Amino acid sequence: MPFTPDDELELLFPAESIPQHVQAELPDGLHMRPLASSDYHRGHLSVLSVLTLVVDPGEQAYRAQFAALRGTPLTYYTLVIVDKATDRIVGVGTVFMERKFLRALGTVGHIEDIAVDKSQQGKKLGLRIIQALTTISERHGAYKTILNCSDANVPFYEKCGYVKKENEMAKYAPDQRAHTPRPQTPRL
Repeated sequence: MPFTPDDELELLFPAESIPQHVQAELPDGLHMRPLASSDYHRGHLSVLSVLTLVVDPGEQAYRAQFAALRGTPLTYYTLVIVDKATDRIVGVGTVFMERKFLRALGTVGHIEDIAVDKSQQGKKLGLRIIQALTTISERHGAYKTILNCSDANVPFYEKCGYVKKENEMAKYAPDQRAHTPRPQTPRL
C-alpha cells in the first residue's frame, strides 16, 4: 500500500501541531502525524495491543469514536508514526487536555497509551512520541503534563524529563469491562 500524504486524510487535529524538530529526529522512512479516521486499516489497534488486550470494535465503531474525539476540539491529540514503505502504523500516543478550575482555570495534559510496534522498538520512537505530546501539551497552555506508568517504565520516562511523583490509585468497574463501550446519548 503506498504512503498516504497528510492532506489526503481526515485528521484528528491539524498536522501543524506536531513539532517539526521532533519529526526531523525520526529515522528515515517514518512519518509522524495526527490519527486519521482511516487508521483502522493501518494497524492502529494492533499497535495498541502491545499494551493490553485490545478488542476490535469494528470499523464503524472505530470511526464513531474518532468522530466523537474530533468533536471536542483542543482536547484530544492522538498521534501516530507511520512506516512510509507500508503505510502502516508503528507507533502511537495520546495527550488529552483537562481544563480545571484550579490554578487560575489552568490546563493539565494527560499522556496515555504510548505504544511502539515490537518490530520498531529500540529506535527511540517512544521518546519521540513523548517529546511531541509534551510539546503539544505545553503549547496548549498546560501548567503540567502527567502520565501513569509501571515501575519498570519509570527509568524511560525519567530519560524523557519526567519525575516520579505521588501514587496512582484505580478502581475498576465491577464487570471488569474488556470491551469498548458504545457511545450513548446522555439521559437528561
